Amino acid sequence: MSKAKVVLTDYVWESLDIEEEILGSIANIIPLQVTEPEAFFPEATDCEALLNTYGGPITADTMARMPNCKIIARYGIGVDTIDLDAATEAGIIVTNNPTYCVEEVAEHTLAMLLTCARKISFYDRLVRNGEWSVPPGKPMFRLAGSTIGLIGFGNIARRVAKGASSLDMQVLYSDPFVEEGQFDAPGEKVDFDDVLKNSDYLCIHAPLTSETRGMIGAEEFLQMKKTAFVINCSRGPIINTEALVNALDDRQIGGCALDTTDPEPLPIDHTLQSRENVIINPHVAWYSEQAMEGLQRGAPSEVRLALEGKWPTNVVNQAVKENNRAGIK
Repeated sequence: MSKAKVVLTDYVWESLDIEEEILGSIANIIPLQVTEPEAFFPEATDCEALLNTYGGPITADTMARMPNCKIIARYGIGVDTIDLDAATEAGIIVTNNPTYCVEEVAEHTLAMLLTCARKISFYDRLVRNGEWSVPPGKPMFRLAGSTIGLIGFGNIARRVAKGASSLDMQVLYSDPFVEEGQFDAPGEKVDFDDVLKNSDYLCIHAPLTSETRGMIGAEEFLQMKKTAFVINCSRGPIINTEALVNALDDRQIGGCALDTTDPEPLPIDHTLQSRENVIINPHVAWYSEQAMEGLQRGAPSEVRLALEGKWPTNVVNQAVKENNRAGIK
């Protein structure tokens, strides 16, 4: 029996041993290192599966050039680079890897929150510049009794909620897809505007969609406390960067901590880079050695299931189950 052709658009790890372990017996893996969809071809023209990290956007036009493709499997969580409606229309299964870094992103969010609250980065820079002094960092406020607001209440946000609750913080959340009491996690569901108005620390955990792109903008910053910090370990474009800069300039908020930015990477000369009340990380919240292995195993495992005529575990476009190229019932 001939092996299936699987094209890997791009990857950020050193070895493909895991991919070969999972797929080698049933597929030939063609590794590329490209992010522009035009560069997927001609290799992707006759592929049966596409493994994808950052390459995209994968549009209807891109899919039309892959008539045999049964599945597009993303290594990460977000699928904002893939046109899901077009994939469903074409009968292509789209999968993601929603749990590989839940602990890491939640831990990173809490680390950023604590760093903002205790001004750890600020004081570190102060000492390294030769000043040993407390007053420059004033004012600071006790975390216990303060309020954390969570935009989105998925796996990561709920883990953040548990950590924040253990610090005696009040937890509020806004998520149109979650009912009050649906999950065993601390937190009170309130309206989006109430989260903005009451949060001392506003943490973004929503996926990037057409509805959430730019959802934190000028009007939202105006509703927030002047001492509030915004923490984003989700997707950069959820925050309107220009509005964020203006809010910082006008002292409408206390500061921010960003693991993801828009654009990404953030240019070295960008105005956010030079601010004492801004923390920027290079989209690293997802990473640990354990998460890396979970990341690398997820997408190939989904592809194997599809190629064997079985439903993958994490199908994003559920409507494709009615009519899919893989012929899975």
